[in-house]
Amino acid sequence: MNYIQNKNTDTYDHSCKVAILGAGPVGLTIANYLGQAGVDVVVIEKLDQLIDYPRAIGIDDEALRTIQSVGLIDEVLPHTTPYHAMRFLTPKGRCFADIQPMTDEFGWSRRNAFIQPQVDAVLHRGLQRFDNVQVLFSRDVQQFEQDDQGVTIFADKADGSHETIRADYMIACDGGNSYIRRTLDIAFDGKTAPNQWIVVDIANDPLATPNIYLCADPVRPYVSAALPHGIRRFEFMVMPGETEEQLNQPENMRKLLEKVIPDPDNIELIRSRVYNHNARLAERFREGRIVLAGDAAHIMPVWQGQGYNSGMRDAFNLAWKMALVVQGKAGHELLDTYEQERRDHAKAMIDLSVLAGNVLNPPKRWLATLRDSLSWLMGYVPPVKRYFLEMRFKPMPKYTKGAQVEVKGDVKDSPVGKMFIQPKVLNEDGQEVRLDDVIGAGFAIIAWGADPTWGLSSQQVESWKALGATFIQVLPAVQMKNPREVSDDVVRVGDLQNRLKDWFGAYPASVVITRPDRFVGAVAIPQTLGKVTDEYLMVLKAVPCLAKGSDDSQKVA
Repeated sequence: MNYIQNKNTDTYDHSCKVAILGAGPVGLTIANYLGQAGVDVVVIEKLDQLIDYPRAIGIDDEALRTIQSVGLIDEVLPHTTPYHAMRFLTPKGRCFADIQPMTDEFGWSRRNAFIQPQVDAVLHRGLQRFDNVQVLFSRDVQQFEQDDQGVTIFADKADGSHETIRADYMIACDGGNSYIRRTLDIAFDGKTAPNQWIVVDIANDPLATPNIYLCADPVRPYVSAALPHGIRRFEFMVMPGETEEQLNQPENMRKLLEKVIPDPDNIELIRSRVYNHNARLAERFREGRIVLAGDAAHIMPVWQGQGYNSGMRDAFNLAWKMALVVQGKAGHELLDTYEQERRDHAKAMIDLSVLAGNVLNPPKRWLATLRDSLSWLMGYVPPVKRYFLEMRFKPMPKYTKGAQVEVKGDVKDSPVGKMFIQPKVLNEDGQEVRLDDVIGAGFAIIAWGADPTWGLSSQQVESWKALGATFIQVLPAVQMKNPREVSDDVVRVGDLQNRLKDWFGAYPASVVITRPDRFVGAVAIPQTLGKVTDEYLMVLKAVPCLAKGSDDSQKVA
């Protein structure tokens, strides 16, 4: 059936601002953010329910901060193991890289174990809070078309009937084999590793030791990971000629497990699956009113646990921009900054994941010998040891262009384009809270010691309010008992741990503008804040620009 030619252009089964294709973690997270922003959303999922088999097992601090932003962190934390260490072992059992993620600059443990279906279920239940969000399961998208005003999606239902969904924008979160990306003929460059791996999940953990171990066994490398709720995950490389069916036979499964546990017959097997390691990146992330996110835009090997987390970075980066655009508060050009900011970092995470895989399983035997020798020596060099212990090798996002105001001049270590810290602060009720809980879901203008509205005109203050901004004055915690010297528009917080004082003291700026995804969009001092605000609102094509009579915020070139 040709849905395009036979569509009824006057009526649709569902109409919304944003259609999201795929009810995985990225799609669900975006839907939660848009839902709380009041945006009408339809989530379209091909399956009849969420995927229930375990996939990702590592969630980082940035992803937890994203979940915090949609109000679901308290439901997710019980399904995590914080401060999850990662240790690389030589064939003889010597640890040659011990990654102990003990820092928490973004408010949460830097590396955490989790079981993805449990967190996906929390994200799905979270959508029940919003009357403006609808989830459609058992919808197989057959065709779609876009025009200057939106996207029309044609889907088959489980009973064989047809359904149309009309949206201003569509976000494709439909996985590495994305139908949307393939139909748009967007290249997905990269490669698939020649070897496969089998994942084995076991209940009532037979080892029960914490953390995750990656053993560089030259015969058959393997991974052993402790997960929440007493789950143990093993991953073994599949040798040439082996099939999933063969490996799942009891005698062969026993041979695999006897490498890692003393009694392979006494286990409670949950499931096992064979998968490939892919490293691929979409040529572009946007085509008109259609945007790619998560695995549809990039996929990477599992070794640093960054596939899931990179998708969550996409979700946070894209969701706030999409919300402003469809609400008419920002120009559609803001969506172009999503690819500008996310694509390069996704590439960096792909490269890191490939490198980690090569460390675990070097392509040449002599490289394994070199690795073991160098790792032994590097353990005695304190700076190198700290490099691994503190996970400094992980490329942190640093956007050099996009939805931000660049610092002019040759200024080293500018915080613009980096994620802002999230320490615990003292609120005006005397409670100890995390900073993001004060900020809320939008922008924030945060000033050290000063009134964050002092350098702004009344029109600029109203412009920031229209974007949902929170004005925050940071004081030393001991000053919070003093009478308020700022207007009711300003929230005061006390710096409990001197982390905010240290942050502002490291750079010659006392005011920071943070974006809804907690990245620094601009910095200023009170006397330059008005000028910087004008520049930033121009970058966003926000309220002041639209107020001058522009009516093309929803037009797409």
